[in-house]
Amino acid sequence: MIIIKSKQEIDLMRESGKVTGYILKTLEDFIKPGMSTMDIDRYVEETIRKNKMIPSFKGYGGFPGSACVSINEEVVHGIPDKHRIIQEGDIVSVDVGSTYKGYVSDAARTYAIGKVEPEAQRLIDVTRESFFEGIKFARAGNRLSDISHAIQVHAEGAGFSVIRDFVGHGVGRDMHEDPQIPNYGKAGKGPRLVSGMVFAIEPMICQGGYEVETLLNDWTVVTADGKLAAHYENTVVINDGEPELLTL
Repeated sequence: MIIIKSKQEIDLMRESGKVTGYILKTLEDFIKPGMSTMDIDRYVEETIRKNKMIPSFKGYGGFPGSACVSINEEVVHGIPDKHRIIQEGDIVSVDVGSTYKGYVSDAARTYAIGKVEPEAQRLIDVTRESFFEGIKFARAGNRLSDISHAIQVHAEGAGFSVIRDFVGHGVGRDMHEDPQIPNYGKAGKGPRLVSGMVFAIEPMICQGGYEVETLLNDWTVVTADGKLAAHYENTVVINDGEPELLTL
């Protein structure tokens, strides 16, 4: 069941989204070569708690961090580690969730660290573009898969693959609510969008094939062929007109 949010609920998510968005914006200057992924996690948690909110990810399903920090071929769910050091030329995806008065916002960005290979930068750019192509259809009256289809067309049109095993989702009181939102599929399918729906729309795009594997830590997902992956996500409110991005 897709939960339609009230104005009051969206107001709470908007407050949460401001903090999540602020963190992801400031990470652009914060992340440096030589830093550990734990340094990023510590900054994320301190900033969330300083704003009197709760890190949504910490303890979720047993996840140990406040942020997922995924490097290069890691698609999602990278566990922060003081021994995992970021290098010049890496691409680093950071996924953050903040909870305010019981309501969650969820967003992610992929950062180029120093000078990266041109194809790595193009992957980051196309992943972000795919999100914005998708949300052109994120308005009341359209079908859910219209978003999915637009993401896939843009990503594959640029020569990249769309991860199939992980998808976007509804978000609200729970981090993962109905519906699931694949980043691929035919247009015109699925439920019709209604004002007040709130989604975490999150293209996960890779250079090679879309097959993935999960590491022995039971969390971190990597591309099976070791090629680079990127991730871009915002919490999106469906309206009759333009959608509202709570985490941008």
